[in-house]
Amino acid sequence: MEPGRPRRRATRRQKELRSSSDPGPGAYDVGLRLLAIRPHSTAELRRKLARRGLAADDVQAALARLRERGYLDDAAYARALVRRRAESRGARAIGAELFAKGIGREVAGVALAGLDREAELEAAERLVRRFGRGLAGNELLQSVGPKLLRRGFAPHLVREACRRATASQP
Repeated sequence: MEPGRPRRRATRRQKELRSSSDPGPGAYDVGLRLLAIRPHSTAELRRKLARRGLAADDVQAALARLRERGYLDDAAYARALVRRRAESRGARAIGAELFAKGIGREVAGVALAGLDREAELEAAERLVRRFGRGLAGNELLQSVGPKLLRRGFAPHLVREACRRATASQP
């Protein structure tokens, strides 16, 4: 494929041929390539492989093999996502993102349990300082509060972060 040229979708006939005698790369190979680009959850990878027209049985076998070899681990994926997002998002938004990526409740709960509440408050406070320069008190809460709520911070954390930011101002 030439650089800058849009990728063409496979025709129905090409998909049928691919699933019959497996002339193209298998689900395992495609899955490995996708995981080499960035980590994926099991559900996310399943959707991507199915969207490419690969047979459901092949996809299931590939996912099992990837899990078996340690390339696909939802718990590790969830922990890494929580660590990355914790600097700019609250637990609620991170939980919603985990759910959207197909991470189960139990796995997401364990990953979110590793989120330090004091660190979450400090992240909220950093965002309050960044978004609320020159504001204080109720004005600060009214301006910055909705932004932090949309980022998934709990209301009590937003209030506390605004209170701390106001108290630390000269």
